[in-house]
Amino acid sequence: PLRMVWLGAALAGLAPPAHAHDAAPAAQASIAEQTDWGIPGKAGDATRTIPIRMTDDMRFTPDRLTVRSGETIRFVIKNAGKRLHEMVIGTPGAIAEHAALMKKFPKMEHAEAHMSHVRAGQAGEILWHFNRTGTFEFACLVGRHYEQGMRGTIEVKP
Repeated sequence: PLRMVWLGAALAGLAPPAHAHDAAPAAQASIAEQTDWGIPGKAGDATRTIPIRMTDDMRFTPDRLTVRSGETIRFVIKNAGKRLHEMVIGTPGAIAEHAALMKKFPKMEHAEAHMSHVRAGQAGEILWHFNRTGTFEFACLVGRHYEQGMRGTIEVKP
């Protein structure tokens, strides 16, 4: 997939691809690519809304979530801090891979359906359909926020 091309370019030392931080969620979810943690959701299919709060103390509230396989969740992400934060959903391995890429290219911009950059005092959203069971993560990979504990877990039960 396209993501692997970007990773290959990054490993070759090329400049990272630019993606708009402010892309609309509908544009982000235009191609429903299956991941190990689910697929982009559709607004009309949301089964519930979960508010997530991000703060400059490098925490998400709540930081532990449980959903059922088959649910489409609308995450409403509020940045209550004064710094840019993001919410990225993925497997522990995908989060670690993205964190390493962000360290190499700290100004990399991206807009994928499982990610939302939220400027200080603003709100964003992620619509995600959880069609795989397991324990997944969400994290902020801006700066050193992840290393400072800005992460959480999503348990997807059958």
